[in-house]
Amino acid sequence: MENIIDLTGKKIIVVGASSGIGRKTAMTLDSVGAIVIPVARREDKLAELVKELGKRSSKYYVSDISEHDKIEALVKKIIDDNGPIDGMVYAAGIGTSMALMQCKPEKVKQMFDVNYFGFVETVRQICRKGRFNPGMRIVGVSSTASLHGDKAKTIYSSSKAAMNSAIRCIAKEVAEKKICINAVAPAMTATEMYNHFIEKFGEDSASNEELLKRQYLGIAHTEDIANAIAFLISPAARFITGITLPVDGGTTSS
Repeated sequence: MENIIDLTGKKIIVVGASSGIGRKTAMTLDSVGAIVIPVARREDKLAELVKELGKRSSKYYVSDISEHDKIEALVKKIIDDNGPIDGMVYAAGIGTSMALMQCKPEKVKQMFDVNYFGFVETVRQICRKGRFNPGMRIVGVSSTASLHGDKAKTIYSSSKAAMNSAIRCIAKEVAEKKICINAVAPAMTATEMYNHFIEKFGEDSASNEELLKRQYLGIAHTEDIANAIAFLISPAARFITGITLPVDGGTTSS
């Protein structure tokens, strides 16, 4: 039986590849044949990652995606080294909870710098002529927080909702270039963010119980999200663009 997710030889950038969903996505894409090009701030984590990836995925790029003026040079360097790319996953993000009274403009900007502005600028740069192969696919990692409200999530939810809105608009603009762009919206996933949540509230806390009531298939694993990304980044999803796909254990169904 033919494997519908076959990325053999496809060159895919993974921004935010050093930990969590980004790291698992890089490993998943590598396992189905992709040439993974990891990008993140921490060189030590990137070096560890490429040791676990196949030999074809041996190059990595150290960059702080919140430094928007450096993204153009980063993308140019990647293209110069690797040639036109076939896909990009944007898994970089900040997920800090913050009460309304703490949402000062500088805090809002800090989160939007990574979750939204960095995303749009990276997409803008890779969509320039000569930088992509026909059929390029882009996937952003959003959040179910963009689809429903919660206390202390004003900035985070709005930054991810901004990504969703941008994707709907960009999809129409780049369709003529045969580019597809989508997002996945994970619910709470077993990453460092969830570990911090448990440290703060406790596994048996009312907050965690309330979370599990909404997310009735339980806490997601990073591979659950990475598998959805692998599908959307693959040619198998060639007729899907402009959507935000919840991968949320039922959270948004109620």
